[in-house]
Order: sequence, then structure tokens, then C-alpha cells
Amino acid sequence: MALACDHRMQLVEVADELKVPHEKISEFKRLTVKAAARVADGRPGYGMLIDERFGRDAFFDAATQNFSWLGRPVELPGSKPLRFEFSQDIGSQLVEWPLDHCIKCLCFYHPDDPAALKTEQQEKLRTLFEAARRVGRELLIEIIAGKNGPLKDDTVSTALQELYDLGIKPDWWKLEPQASSGAWENIEAVIAKNDHYCRGIVLLGLEAPTEDLVKAFEATRVAPAVKGFAVGRTIFVDAARAWMAGKIDDEMAVSDMAGRFRALTDAWLRTRGL
Repeated sequence: MALACDHRMQLVEVADELKVPHEKISEFKRLTVKAAARVADGRPGYGMLIDERFGRDAFFDAATQNFSWLGRPVELPGSKPLRFEFSQDIGSQLVEWPLDHCIKCLCFYHPDDPAALKTEQQEKLRTLFEAARRVGRELLIEIIAGKNGPLKDDTVSTALQELYDLGIKPDWWKLEPQASSGAWENIEAVIAKNDHYCRGIVLLGLEAPTEDLVKAFEATRVAPAVKGFAVGRTIFVDAARAWMAGKIDDEMAVSDMAGRFRALTDAWLRTRGL
């Protein structure tokens, strides 16, 4: 159960709209760590996604907490075709990371994309996969297909199979909510066929309302491979805007985010009978 605050582009837009310095983004990310830690309360099963660009201080804060999992992104936000954020020599970046930080890479990928685009993105993901294996870090690949074409029962499973066919076997997949149980069953079948060592799937949020995410959690009952969620804007976007505008203080922002994160964790645990 992860609070994702690796967003860069979206928070820059808020800061620029409100005419506040980008340093405020870094300060806000430290508050998200406090919110996640308040909900986790030292218990296992909680984690965060934090970025290196604005989240360096937040990483230091998170290191003092007992989070079970920390992930950090490598993609250039919004890039399609996929690009890495700081350098295309991704291996030189990864060797400096703590061993327990999971690599996260978002790719806007649809099976119906033009062949040249697919090939370019596939090669980028394969380069990342090989680098992750060489330096001994876990890899999470996030696939968002629904923004790039129709999301059918076989869309995401086909995308995963295409990547598996290239020998790309991430430790984790991060996937958008699916419209039917059939879609989840197809995804499960592809993973089971290609990589029985895969650690599982985490669900992403896409800024959906909490009630929609709760329904999405329920829909994953048919998919034991779905192990949790990593949700961000649903939890923090309102607090970020109000805090940067000076309408709420630190504690009010932390309390608001903690309440939203707790509601999602409670809903997730209910779907698993916990």
C-alpha cells in the first residue's frame, strides 16, 4: 500500500499556476512522507514512490521510517517515446542507488501504437531491464495504455506479452484499473505463462475519485497477482494546491493526506479480508 508522490510535471504546473517557487514542491513532498508514516505507524506493508528531482529530502525522511518498500522513477515525465530523466546512460545512475530502492519506469504503451514507436519504446525498456539486472535492483514497469487507445479485455495482456517476448521480465507491474474480470484473468494468464517469479501487480490511480478506486480494488478479487496499489494525486492533489496557496498549514495538509491514504488502505485491506 504505497502513497505515490513521484509526480513532477503535475506539481510544477500547480506551483507555476500559483506563482510559488519550485522549492515548495520539495517541501510538500516531505509532508507526504509524514502522512504516509502516520498511517503506516511502523507496520509492514506500506511504502512510497518518491522522485529524485524534488524528493531528495523526502527520501532522507522516508529512510527514518519503517516502510516496507520505496520506489523511485527514472522516466522523463510525459515522454513518449520513453526517455530517461537525467541521462540516457541509465546504468550509471542506478549504481548509485541504495540496494533496496525499486526502479520504477512509466511507459505510455499500447499494442496498437505505430510499429516504429513500439520498437523504440521496447528497446528503451529492454535497456532498462538489462541495467537493472546488472546492478541488482528490483524493477517496476508501469504501463498506461488507456490514454493511447481503446482499453479492451486483451489490451494490457497483449502489451505485457509483447514485452515478455523481448525477454523483459520486471519484478513488478504497475497497471491501470481494468474494465472487466476477463481483462484481469488475461493479465494473470500472461504473467503465469511467462514469469512465475514475478512478484505481482500494483494498481495505479490516474487521479480517480476514491469511490472509483474502491470499486477497482473490488474488481481485483479475481486477480491474486494484484498485491496492492500505488496511488498519488487522489491522495495529495487537493492538499498540495491548498498548501501551496497558503490556505492550510503543514499539519492540516498532513492530516488531509493521511485521512485519504487511510481510507484507501482500509478499503484495500477489506478486499483481502484483512
